[in-house]
Amino acid sequence: MKYVIVLGDGMADRPLAELGGKTPLQFARTPNMDLLSSGGETGLVQTVPPGFPPGSDVANLSVLGYDPKEYYTGRSPLEAVSMGIPLGDRDVAFRCNLVTLSGAEAYGEKRMLDYSAGEISSAEAAELIRNVNARLGGDRIRFYPGVSYRHLMVWPDGPEGASLTPPHDISGRPVASHLPEGEGGLQLRKMMEESAHFLPDHPVNRRRLEQGLPPANSLWFWGQGRRPALPAFFDKYGLTGSVISAVDLIKGIGICAGLKAVAVEGVTGNIHTNFSGKTLAALAELRSGKDFVYIHIEAPDEAGHQGDLETKVHAIEEIDEKVLRVLLPGLKEMGDHRIMLLPDHPTPLAIKTHSSDPVPYAIYTVRAGVPGPGGGRAYNEANAAEGFCFESGHQLMDHFLRAE
Repeated sequence: MKYVIVLGDGMADRPLAELGGKTPLQFARTPNMDLLSSGGETGLVQTVPPGFPPGSDVANLSVLGYDPKEYYTGRSPLEAVSMGIPLGDRDVAFRCNLVTLSGAEAYGEKRMLDYSAGEISSAEAAELIRNVNARLGGDRIRFYPGVSYRHLMVWPDGPEGASLTPPHDISGRPVASHLPEGEGGLQLRKMMEESAHFLPDHPVNRRRLEQGLPPANSLWFWGQGRRPALPAFFDKYGLTGSVISAVDLIKGIGICAGLKAVAVEGVTGNIHTNFSGKTLAALAELRSGKDFVYIHIEAPDEAGHQGDLETKVHAIEEIDEKVLRVLLPGLKEMGDHRIMLLPDHPTPLAIKTHSSDPVPYAIYTVRAGVPGPGGGRAYNEANAAEGFCFESGHQLMDHFLRAE
């Protein structure tokens, strides 16, 4: 038996007046998603436990079978693992976004114009982070460039208990009530304010302004934590596996779980990602002997954060057309298989950030001698709500891999 999870990050949503009361999943053309739902098991799963932030870190840990209440230590250390950044026992990693804040006001009066600095390119961002490291780094604090706007700071014995806000939670809003507080808050805020003095004049940002692009004119810290210790996926389930994603967070979770992180050319974490390349890479991993592949697609989440309805619908249809339409016949050639489709969390367009609402899942099994699909219902939030609900999200993986 081969096992595949296709996870559309932030794909779930709420009914929208612009879509006649439908969600993007209900509105999008998704014949392959509907095939999985109509021919298999559907339901809801609560991937974010009560009291936890509804982030992709918490939710994807749950989907992969790890209880966040036991294993969650923060987002950034997972990204550090994927980036190959060594973390000692004393090190605290921080996500360090390059963001676009509003103009000439005092720092506390600025607004969060763009949490991704216009999805700045990795090459441009690397130049800026090298400059940041030269100015703000030292023997104790180091800055590391990542992908696009996503970067890391590592601080030995850093303030693990600081109160920090994800920048995508405050798009378009004043930052005053969301600046660092608590342990180490003043030091973190000082670095953010200092970055806002020198980053706007960097040649990269001057060029971006000339091109009509948002400047990456400040750092923004959040998601801190220490490296987690996850039991190996193979030890838990007896399966070898791989993870395919453009996002360091997801690759980091996979690596910590002993899964192989597969590099795919042209993956971006947005609508311009290489959907087909991810699919072909997944099939290649299974043909090479892997038992399990986790395909993570970030594009619906990015569209949700940007409040972009058209792109979110398009991202869902791209998953259906360029991932599932190719994946399903490829799996059929390999014999018995089981596939699960789900988001990690909703990213409702109305609020432009994550919510803790349960998400719809569909599990579809193909086994020799077992009848094919029945006449079920389309894949969406409303239909899934009529099925079973897993209130503890980490239990869904055990059900997916072992249910008969």
